Amino acid sequence: MSERNTDPDAAERISELRAQVAYHNQRYHELDAPEISDGDFDALARELRQLEAENPDLAVDESPVNAVGGAPSALFAPVVHAVPMTSLDNAMSADELHAWGNRIRRGLGDAPASFACELKIDGLAMSLRYENGRYVQAATRGDGRVGEDVTANVATISVIPKQLKGRKGVAVPEVVEVRGEIYMTIAGFDRLNAAADAVGGRRFVNPRNSAAGSLRQKDPQITAKRELAFWAYQLGEVIGGPAFTTHHETLEFLTDLGFPVNPEVKVLDSLEDVFEHCAHWQEHRHDLDYEIDGVVVKIDDLAQRLELGFTSRAPRWAIAYKFPPEERTTVLRDIKVSIGRTGRATPFAVLEPVFVGGSTVGMATLHNEDQVRVKDVRPGDTVVVRKAGDVIPEVVGPVLSLRPKGTPAWKFPTICPCPLRSTLTRIEGEADTRCVDPACPYQRDQRVIYWGSRGAMDIEGLGERTVMQLTEKGLIEDPADIYALTAEQVATLEGFASASAEKLVAAIADSKSRPLPRLLTALGVKHLGPAAAQVLASEFGTLDRVMAASSDELAAVGGVGPVIAASIATWFELPASGAFIEKLRAAGVDFGSESAAAAAAAARAAVPQVLAGKTVVVTGTLAGFSREDAELAITSRGGKSPGSVSAKTYAVVVGESPGASKLTKAEQLGIPIVDEAAFHQLLETGELG
Repeated sequence: MSERNTDPDAAERISELRAQVAYHNQRYHELDAPEISDGDFDALARELRQLEAENPDLAVDESPVNAVGGAPSALFAPVVHAVPMTSLDNAMSADELHAWGNRIRRGLGDAPASFACELKIDGLAMSLRYENGRYVQAATRGDGRVGEDVTANVATISVIPKQLKGRKGVAVPEVVEVRGEIYMTIAGFDRLNAAADAVGGRRFVNPRNSAAGSLRQKDPQITAKRELAFWAYQLGEVIGGPAFTTHHETLEFLTDLGFPVNPEVKVLDSLEDVFEHCAHWQEHRHDLDYEIDGVVVKIDDLAQRLELGFTSRAPRWAIAYKFPPEERTTVLRDIKVSIGRTGRATPFAVLEPVFVGGSTVGMATLHNEDQVRVKDVRPGDTVVVRKAGDVIPEVVGPVLSLRPKGTPAWKFPTICPCPLRSTLTRIEGEADTRCVDPACPYQRDQRVIYWGSRGAMDIEGLGERTVMQLTEKGLIEDPADIYALTAEQVATLEGFASASAEKLVAAIADSKSRPLPRLLTALGVKHLGPAAAQVLASEFGTLDRVMAASSDELAAVGGVGPVIAASIATWFELPASGAFIEKLRAAGVDFGSESAAAAAAAARAAVPQVLAGKTVVVTGTLAGFSREDAELAITSRGGKSPGSVSAKTYAVVVGESPGASKLTKAEQLGIPIVDEAAFHQLLETGELG
């Protein structure tokens, strides 16, 4: 065998990559405090694995990309679901549950229906695939169409069978896909935290996040130590299996194949019984050794399911009854004020950490000065804290009987907490108090953070921690300064090596070509959001033309109006704004084009006004439209798209995660509720068909 020549540059790069991968592996797996995104980590690992493959004489068994022995770690390849894994619509009250029941009754022509009720396990949805009885694949839900391949990790869960044998003479299908929920028991979660405490490690937040994090480990041996469990609740793709007429028959089949099925499943004949069942488990949810956040209600008859069908994102034949927000009491340690990018001073509560709504809460918003006064919360109070799912924690109010004697009322500060100690001002007629000093460093930092956010210039890696370091080091003073940053400067920040620094600089450079609506949004002008930015960009085409327009000309654009127009005109008149715009121009940021404006005008002129005089409300997320795009599609055809349902509403378009209150009101008023397919027809013809 001939001797291989080692590339010294490759050897140096491999050494650097191993150090980075090992460091970020530790931050992610052991410390649960990642400094880079999963995508950044995967890019480093892929580069290292490729270099080791190209230079086998430099490869070593202990390389950090080898999660198990000499095999490479799973990097979660995409898996396309043979049958999409849909989400569920939610009901938050008895009224909303009965509104769903009324829709079911109409859809079935008043035919009787039975309801299969399952506890809604607070875990991670999973698809398990078996071929000829052998476990071959596990995939997360992902976006419903494409999930992540976590086959190796799921294989470590003891209750999941590796080979199906069938019981009671049940034949094993050629292909069977089993849907279910992977979760961590409360006892297992407590043991996990006890183990972390024993070694002085970081505590885990809740069982659901711990289960999800455990499944995304790149070393299946770590997953195996996390005491995960599984409940099966649905069949996906089945080839060569028996025919079923009801959902509960499929659950019996899953049991006979050897899968664990939750024992609390119950089939009921009326919505009144369903609601009583939900109320029972709402009261007894903490009697279980696993967390639940509601009850899933499904039509039991499979033929009726086919008759009811799906919306664009969820089955019409199922709904998740979500339990009300959990409330806990804790001590309010202090009330502080944060300063936003527009100078708005927002009071927030510093709490004795409390576990509520599925996570540990240490801070909660208090909105503004009036809300603090109305709630009359004071430092030292015992307060009621409410948190529902991913909603921002809220301080409901004080427990007055526990208030220490002599506790003074909290007064809104008059001085900004920033180093400049600027004056805080509240304009008469406004609810917000603001720091009006444009040099306020807190405003500066938030403006840069907002500039790089997903809804604005979308610069990956330019998060709060990075921005804070850049301003503290004096490397930037405003968002325009980021375009002069070098990789060498970024590499001086904590957590950045040369590769990650170069990646951030490249992401910043890429943002120069963002379309005009994103640039307008990123400017952070008061009242100027994505929807108004979109119509302004369509009308004027370039930033220069927007700047040159008068307040009246801006207000004349549909979807803008006098308030937004006045705010935009005032902002552009400021000398500091003009200087900022010129810095962006010098940096090469794309300001749009005249041709784009002309094309947009021609397109608008060609759009038939089929929705003239009609009001269409959009709720939830549509697959083919952003919220702003959907509203623009309506208004460009002569319609109106307000944020609330009224008797004048022509139709309500429902996407993913719709607002329950809008659906309920539409139901009460008899307003047509349509899915995305019907929305396309509505845009084309102006009619619902």
